[in-house]
Amino acid sequence: MKYLHEYRDPEAAKKLQHAIRQITTRTWTIMEVCGGQTHSIVKYGIDELLPPEIELVHGPGCPVCVTPLEQIDRAIEIASHPEVIFCSFGDMLRVPGSQTDLFAVKAAGGDVRIVYSPLDCLRIAEQNSSRVVVFFAVGFETTAPANAMAVFQAKQRGIRNFGVLVSHVLVPPAMRAILSSPNNRVQGFLGAGHVCTIMGYEEYDPLSEEFGVPIVVTGFEPLDLLDGVYRCVRMLEEGRIGVENQYSRVVRREGNAAALELLSEVFEVCDRKWRGIGTIPQSGYRLAPEYAEYDAEKRFAIADLEVLESSDCISGLILQGIRKPHQCPAFGKTCTPDMPLGATMVSSEGACAAYFHYGRYRQLAGAEAT
Repeated sequence: MKYLHEYRDPEAAKKLQHAIRQITTRTWTIMEVCGGQTHSIVKYGIDELLPPEIELVHGPGCPVCVTPLEQIDRAIEIASHPEVIFCSFGDMLRVPGSQTDLFAVKAAGGDVRIVYSPLDCLRIAEQNSSRVVVFFAVGFETTAPANAMAVFQAKQRGIRNFGVLVSHVLVPPAMRAILSSPNNRVQGFLGAGHVCTIMGYEEYDPLSEEFGVPIVVTGFEPLDLLDGVYRCVRMLEEGRIGVENQYSRVVRREGNAAALELLSEVFEVCDRKWRGIGTIPQSGYRLAPEYAEYDAEKRFAIADLEVLESSDCISGLILQGIRKPHQCPAFGKTCTPDMPLGATMVSSEGACAAYFHYGRYRQLAGAEAT
């Protein structure tokens, strides 16, 4: 396949739909890990094409969604300093902290800027030598190399008025936490294709072996997802475990060697708190000691900040695949994209935002009423 429309071919989709129905004899619960996959599933109605025995549940694959409340408040605290130019990707500005968000800081006069690459921050720092430029480094393994490169270049070029607020999280430890939970329902995974372009998928082999689950690294287009479901169901029905690579046009088992080398140079693995879930051991990145001078948490002495989550938001249960967005009492009522209670509603990759944006909650409400 060379062109986008080929990945959305209705006739090919029907063939995959039929193939899935042909092999399904039992009930299975499969989790798609990535928020981009969730949006494609809801947008194209992939889950509605599947036989009723197969349920797709949504995992913690939205980096904005899993950024803890404390980290948002740290970002707001740093951005409020008059000497700071705070830079971020746009999707973080509307994520609510415990009291406000970064847009409110900007509206109040804070110098909060949207950038399209962390490397843009180095240019801003060089142009504003009397101020401190801080980049909000959020994301999974996918965005970590670019953020690592910004820190690496800052050190190489002697740019001292630059720092990063690191909130990077890692996918395999989150999958382990889900599988280890007493409330776990997941029997197979659609792995996050973009993450695996960087990390490869060797890390998934121990997970599959330990927990006896199939994992299929999957892309994001309708045919990718249907093929991923087909492969996963086939493995479940045959009682096989292991890792398959549906996204072979992009992903290699060993990952991206240059990116991995850079990550090991700039970052080290650490425990990391996930919003709505809690602390997952060895599930995040922090700056290595050699790059500690670029750590904004240390520079502004805000590492010990602790806040409480809203009891009205069940995003943690949604991110673990235990509940779905429309099962939240606040969904579409007191929690909407205009007035979000949690990041799963405000993020462009959040499951709640997907259900709201594509009208799924109205369909489900109608079905429940009848």
